[in-house]
Amino acid sequence: MNRIDRLRTKMKEEGLDALIVSSEINQRYLSRYPFTDGLLLITLQRAELLTDFRYAEDAEKKADPRFTVVTPDDRFGHIGEFFAAECVKTVGYESKTLSCDEFERTRRDLPGFDFVGIGNMIEVLREIKDDGELEEIARAQDIADAALAHLLNVIKPDMTEIEVALELEFFMRRSGAEGVAFETIAVSGSASSLPHGRPRNVKLQKGFLTLDFGALYNGYCSDMTRTFSVCTVDPEMKKLYNTVLKAQTEALAYLKEGAGCLEADRIARVIIEAEPAYKGTFGHSLGHGVGLFIHESPRLSPKSGGKLVSGNVVTVEPGIYLKGKYGCRIEDMVAITPDGIRNFAHSPKELCELF
Repeated sequence: MNRIDRLRTKMKEEGLDALIVSSEINQRYLSRYPFTDGLLLITLQRAELLTDFRYAEDAEKKADPRFTVVTPDDRFGHIGEFFAAECVKTVGYESKTLSCDEFERTRRDLPGFDFVGIGNMIEVLREIKDDGELEEIARAQDIADAALAHLLNVIKPDMTEIEVALELEFFMRRSGAEGVAFETIAVSGSASSLPHGRPRNVKLQKGFLTLDFGALYNGYCSDMTRTFSVCTVDPEMKKLYNTVLKAQTEALAYLKEGAGCLEADRIARVIIEAEPAYKGTFGHSLGHGVGLFIHESPRLSPKSGGKLVSGNVVTVEPGIYLKGKYGCRIEDMVAITPDGIRNFAHSPKELCELF
């Protein structure tokens, strides 16, 4: 069943005659076409992509052919006529992303319809990736893996954290990425204790160097973290790193269709917190979904409910962060299968001294 048919099944279940899709990510998911300043109109029988002159020709070539591309001068007038022709009464709208001002304008300019918020209806559909999506994600991760291999061949002690981040980003763009999946993290020394620290204009500092980055390919994200040593590894650093690696390895081994999201987080957390010195140092969740957006459902966290299903793509990224000293995180992105996982990341995870 294609995406539009799956959505229409949900619409019928919720008693909706039509949807107005305003979120750019959800527009891209449903129409397979990236554009801004437009809308998707979907009824139980028809679908339209509303845009303007800037995108019309390209959309006609590249958008899902189930959508008719239209460029009305009076957008809301067209929507009203379209819904009237389809005998629409109840209209779903994206209540999680549409601003109050935009909703009030929509309701004012489209009188006579009942509007119902759809919550995360489309996001739930996005949780299960089809084969095409999995290959886009795999390609995004291949680019990231290649970028890391390139960096390890050129990295030097006198590089700054910003230069390290840019080296990764430039390589990914040169290799076919349309951009980065999120702001690259490249932090060293005491800054590596910041889970989402920003690269600084300082030379690499002794201690751990944490790199968290991803490529954006055809709209789909990749996400990987590797931690290296920028000094001779001492026993304390080795113990910390191996604890994180063990937590990740055992959590990965647990994952498959039917695995509990909360239990996956618990497996990693128990391993880390078994060491008294590490209690309270793993302050974020084990992982999150990845797709067209870098943080999607499902989530692997102490507050998660539910179980994983085939087609989910999640990160597994335990970490230990010693305030003011250093930190370590190791992250892979995997797809859930009936018997286990497909790990998209291929970069080694052994502790490596860079210099």
